[in-house]
Amino acid sequence: MTHRKIIVLDTTLRDGEQVPGAKLNRHQKIELATQLKRLNVDIIEAGFPASSQGDFQAVQEIARTVGDTISITALARAVKNDIDAVYDSIKEAKNPLIHIVLGTSNIHVEKKFNRSKEAVMQMGVDAVKYAKTLLPYVQYSTEDASRSDFEYLWKTIESVVKAGATMINVPDTVGFAIPEEFGDLIRRINERLKNLDDKVILSVHCHNDLGLATANTLSAIRNGADKIECTINGLGERAGNASLEEVVMGLKVRESAYKAYTDIKTTELLRTSQLVTHLTGLDVQVNKAITGENAFAHSSGIHQDGLLKDKQVYEIMSPEDVGADSMELILTARSGRHAFKNAVEKMGFDTSDAADFEKLFQNFLTLADAKKEVYDHDVFYLVTSHRTVSTSDKQLYELESFQVVTNDLCPTATVQLRKGDEILTGSEVGDGPVDALYSVIKSLAGMDVELKDYKINSLSRGKEAIGRVNIRIQYQGKTYSGRALDTDIIKASALAFLNAVNSALLDASIEAVGSDT
Repeated sequence: MTHRKIIVLDTTLRDGEQVPGAKLNRHQKIELATQLKRLNVDIIEAGFPASSQGDFQAVQEIARTVGDTISITALARAVKNDIDAVYDSIKEAKNPLIHIVLGTSNIHVEKKFNRSKEAVMQMGVDAVKYAKTLLPYVQYSTEDASRSDFEYLWKTIESVVKAGATMINVPDTVGFAIPEEFGDLIRRINERLKNLDDKVILSVHCHNDLGLATANTLSAIRNGADKIECTINGLGERAGNASLEEVVMGLKVRESAYKAYTDIKTTELLRTSQLVTHLTGLDVQVNKAITGENAFAHSSGIHQDGLLKDKQVYEIMSPEDVGADSMELILTARSGRHAFKNAVEKMGFDTSDAADFEKLFQNFLTLADAKKEVYDHDVFYLVTSHRTVSTSDKQLYELESFQVVTNDLCPTATVQLRKGDEILTGSEVGDGPVDALYSVIKSLAGMDVELKDYKINSLSRGKEAIGRVNIRIQYQGKTYSGRALDTDIIKASALAFLNAVNSALLDASIEAVGSDT
């Protein structure tokens, strides 16, 4: 029996981004889309363009940036306006796909749409027919399929396929399914679908509310699904989505059982996972399969003894398979431009802009002086944070200098900010050094922001580890996140806060432009 290729759609940029506080700005989305291209996913779901002007622009830019080799899709509800927004944002990609979603379970049809089942089905058919006038490829998702009446679900699938849908996606929207049952559902749909039109691709989209998303996805593959929808780190609302790295490695390690494979470049898995962590500020649990910090760590004495004799005693896959071998010491302050350039290129980053690379190299020298030993994950964060910073413009705030005095009586912070050609200076007292620091920045920026979340981690090994600060602020009812890295955690705290404030400013300017057009 020949092995089937499974199509991988990554929806980290759409479903993953719906996590509170995980909102990414345009530059960060491009950064992640570029890494997903290196990971070699088949389709990127880049966003929900009808939801905001910012999302529309981000989807459009992703279609332009990585849409030459990877199929790009975006989500639409079954209404003309949404479908137009998807078409307009993805049409420049080489292989664009319109994705329409509409509920099929009684609870969705009755409670959400308050219409008859026939009327809801007709909405779906009309939406597909309209989408087909714009593009040849249309995916239809039967939302909440796992809780739907089978005959109504099938009637909907049959109707939208006749209307021209080229992919049918069966979501376990609320994570209600269990593997045996979900596999059986997919098998029944697959048999009927292949009789109806064997060119239509059957896809699944599982949620992890009961911790079964990976198991349900693998069960669906075993029962005939041709395509899977996943997110990196299993990111997604509530308990998240099926984790791409788990499903992909499940298929790879147990290929003989599933008789299926993907085109994912698994050596990029860990790097992609770390980039998502870095961009969203949402850490992966240490014991997370495949990409957790302890996934390949063996501390039990018996295990270590077994490993020394033969790795296969306790390892079913090697760290190298997922790109975990490259966490090595690579550079010091004495490493020259050439060695640094090599390290950056090996990670898949572009170094063709000489002036930009020179700035990055200077950042590296500063870090190498402070840290003495630079590991390649340090380089990785150096590049990604440089990318985020180098896109600043005149309306944003930059940190010129700061001083923090901490004691048990009256912690004080003095800060100097630059905004374009203007320099602002101020001092404040607070409950502690970070509180004082944030009070000054707030008063200098004249923005009433509320700190919602403040988190600090050490990022690497060695005595002079880099501190990473992740924060979330609320401004005018919206949540923005900011993150920064530095060997000085107080400085990282200031930069993270400024990044969040700048995100809010950028968002306000995009919305203003949107309302003018």
